[in-house]
Parts: sequence; structure tokens; C-alpha cells
Amino acid sequence: MNQNPPSARSTARRIRRLPAVGLVVVIAAITAALGYQLSQTSSSLSAALPSNTLRIDHRGALGEADGAVPDGVTVFDDEIPAVVNLDPDLLKALRQAATDAAGDGVEFYVNSGWRSPEYQNQLLREAVAKYGSEDEAARWVATATTSPHVSGDAVDIGHSDTTAWLSKNGAEYGLCQIYRNEPWHYELRTNAIDRGCPRTYADPTQDPRMQQ
Repeated sequence: MNQNPPSARSTARRIRRLPAVGLVVVIAAITAALGYQLSQTSSSLSAALPSNTLRIDHRGALGEADGAVPDGVTVFDDEIPAVVNLDPDLLKALRQAATDAAGDGVEFYVNSGWRSPEYQNQLLREAVAKYGSEDEAARWVATATTSPHVSGDAVDIGHSDTTAWLSKNGAEYGLCQIYRNEPWHYELRTNAIDRGCPRTYADPTQDPRMQQ
């Protein structure tokens, strides 16, 4: 065993290592704190997203067979269940309107159409989590038993130029906006062809059908 005391040089090296160890601990603490702050910021941003982004958020959960709609789908896409499972009269009116609108350079994209009950329930759960209560969520998403999407009687039309065209011309085809807070949501009202579209509800909670 070496009985000689450590040299001054080796002692100095050990002393110089101590601040480096402390620096590593400080850096680790700062990194953890920043990670927590970024996580909180991400959660806040998600909560602030507008309601019409729900279509994007849930898309991978249940799939197209339940009514999820990929980007770029139009009212003429026969292979998409959300389109072909719409009420036949509604789909016919949409395609007639879309054919005429094409002359004005307007294309009818579908953000949402028919939905399965499971898909509608998932949307409702997401809305409750997003808005913080069932009452507030009901302003945007109906239950599976009351939603006209589940019965195939409603379609959410994409692109502002299309909804603007429908706002002006939709009644000629019986296509009417139903809720003032959802300018993309259209349903078939055949009486509108002769009488014009009925007055809109402020939101789905004002619709008597949603009270069932």
C-alpha cells in the first residue's frame, strides 16, 4: 500500500471537479423546469383551439368507417362512409348544388357528414374535456341519440367560399344553415325551395330536437 500522501497536483484536480458536478445538477434542474413549463403551455394551447378543429383531433381514433373524414373529401366521393351514408335526398341536393357552384369556381368539401354513434360519443367526450362542462359542450356537439349527423341528416361543409355560396344560394336546393354559431352545418329543408330557409337557432341547445 502506498503510504505517501497525495500530491498537491492530484488534490487540485479533485477540487476542480467539484464545481463541474454542481453545474451538472443545476443544468438538470433547469431542464426539468423548462420541460414542465412547455408541457403546461402545450395544454393551454390545446384548450384554446377553436371548435372546428375537433375534426382533426379525433381522426385517428375510430377511423373512416365510423365517419372520420380525410382532408380533401368532396360531396362526390362515393368511397367515404361519411358521404355515402348521408340521407339520399340530402346527398342529392348537395351534389346538385355542388355541380352548379362549380361554374362559380366553388367546390363542396366535406369536413364531417354521417357519423356512427360511437364516433359521436367520442366527439362529445372531447368537447366536454375541452369546454369544461356538458352544458357548454352541448353548444357544439349533440348526443348520439339527438345528433342529425348520426342519422345522416347533416353535413359540415368546408371552406368559407363554399359556405358563403350556400348562404346565398342554398335555399334553392333546400340546403339551410341551422345554427348561427356553426356556419358550416347544413341540413335539408325541402320547404325552403319555395319559402326560404327558416330562422336559425343561436346554437344546438336552442333546437327542440336536442331536448329529446
